Amino acid sequence: MLPSPVERRTPRPDDCAPMEMLAQLFEARGWPFSFESDDEVGAQVQGSWGAYQLRAVWRREDRVLQLLCLPQIRVDEKRVPTLHELIGRINEQVWLGHFELWSQGRILLYRHAMLLGDDGLLSLDQAQAVVEAATGDCDRFYPAFQFALWGEKSPREALDAALVDAAGEA
Repeated sequence: MLPSPVERRTPRPDDCAPMEMLAQLFEARGWPFSFESDDEVGAQVQGSWGAYQLRAVWRREDRVLQLLCLPQIRVDEKRVPTLHELIGRINEQVWLGHFELWSQGRILLYRHAMLLGDDGLLSLDQAQAVVEAATGDCDRFYPAFQFALWGEKSPREALDAALVDAAGEA
């Protein structure tokens, strides 16, 4: 028997509005952050390979929280086909979110959207999980992007080399 909707997700006393929860998390981790609006907050995060920009956008009407992580990788026009193939291969390895290349400005990013419950609240566990998934995947696959874009490896070679290197660091 499936649990009732109340049993599935009962808000805890520490759950709060998504932007407020993310701001608290960013502050607790010592990450510089700022509100772009009531429904958007951004932070600077130091990853293993460089600085990442995190952007969270809240769509109240749909109760959807979208988190973007931008690893500050711009793509030369001639490398776009290679990057598209690499992104496809990487996304097969990613469980939450996905990588994409924004056509305007050719900016690489990681994107994940969360549908929150009717209460529209975000727990600390949820906030930590989505932020860690984003930064973790950017760290995990950053070398593959470097190998493909600057090392001129094929998408398969770039991904294989990055996954081997990551396994060697553990």
